[in-house]
Amino acid sequence: MSDRIDQRRRKFLGTAALGLAATQVGWMSLAQAQAGMPAASSPGKASARTGHTSFSSIKHVKTDVLDIAYAEEGPANGKPVLLLHGWPYDIYSFVDVAPILAAAGYRVIIPYLRGYGDTRFLSADTPRNGQQAALAADGLALLDALHIKQAIVAGFDWGARTADIMAALWPERCKALVSVSGYLIGSQELNRAPLPPKAEQQWWYQYYFTTERGQAGYAKYTHDFARLIWETASPKWTFDDATFNRSAAALDNPDQVAVAIHNYRWRLGLAEGEAKYDAFEKRLATLPAITIPTITMEGDANGAPHPDPSAYAKKFTGKYEHRLITGGIGHNLPQEAPEAFAKAVIDVDKF
Repeated sequence: MSDRIDQRRRKFLGTAALGLAATQVGWMSLAQAQAGMPAASSPGKASARTGHTSFSSIKHVKTDVLDIAYAEEGPANGKPVLLLHGWPYDIYSFVDVAPILAAAGYRVIIPYLRGYGDTRFLSADTPRNGQQAALAADGLALLDALHIKQAIVAGFDWGARTADIMAALWPERCKALVSVSGYLIGSQELNRAPLPPKAEQQWWYQYYFTTERGQAGYAKYTHDFARLIWETASPKWTFDDATFNRSAAALDNPDQVAVAIHNYRWRLGLAEGEAKYDAFEKRLATLPAITIPTITMEGDANGAPHPDPSAYAKKFTGKYEHRLITGGIGHNLPQEAPEAFAKAVIDVDKF
């Protein structure tokens, strides 16, 4: 696996185009931009990491809505780092990142998002809401519950969007940001715009989830579904059954189906959010700039829909850097390239 990191900035393509790229992932502009991208070096298969298979401790803390299960590594008095996973993944995406950061003196906190692992809703009456603002509010509530005034926030997929939103809405609580696939904040309004057919095809599961058949199918074949997404999103990552099964267990959470289905239906405006998040969503719909120090990252073999860096570079108005990680690295960048991800966290802390 190549350790080369290609650092670059790209031209911003316009706010409306950015929003569409971030929320529906703008595959037409992506394809155009990729035509001029430099070739990745060492594009051979990326092998699954086997260095670590567990965390030293899994803890619980209660917020107003959740009992959050989270892994914690590193010294209790270390600088806090909040690592946020995506769908259909879990905290094990960071199983090799955490020891690197802990050894560097960071207090590493990796929560199971709502609907994953041992995280549970406190009340049966709470909506199993997967909208973007709800997940970000969970992140802020976790910091509050742990009495953390400020943390470096970092993530990929749903976790990158959550970290982006935390940085945009509560910059005073976020020292710096690492975001795989860049600026992913969006809105229901932007998601209403149709994409070219090839781009729509990439989102087949999003449309599948809008149907009752899709919800029933995901509930029946959750692990099979997750494996298919892993394989298509990281086509060069040769993960083994043990690696997959460790993470797939988190999808057995009783609220996983409800939260995942709501997340994708909400994006398309087919499901209501909660009124308490309306003010947040109104602000997010303006695609606010992120002012804190940021490193964005992308794998050279990401098979999942994702925007080109040129679509979002100027949304980061603080000190900013983009890194292309080569060597067949796919969507689950922290687990496929843990050294590069950990280095980004350490480097952004020095900005």
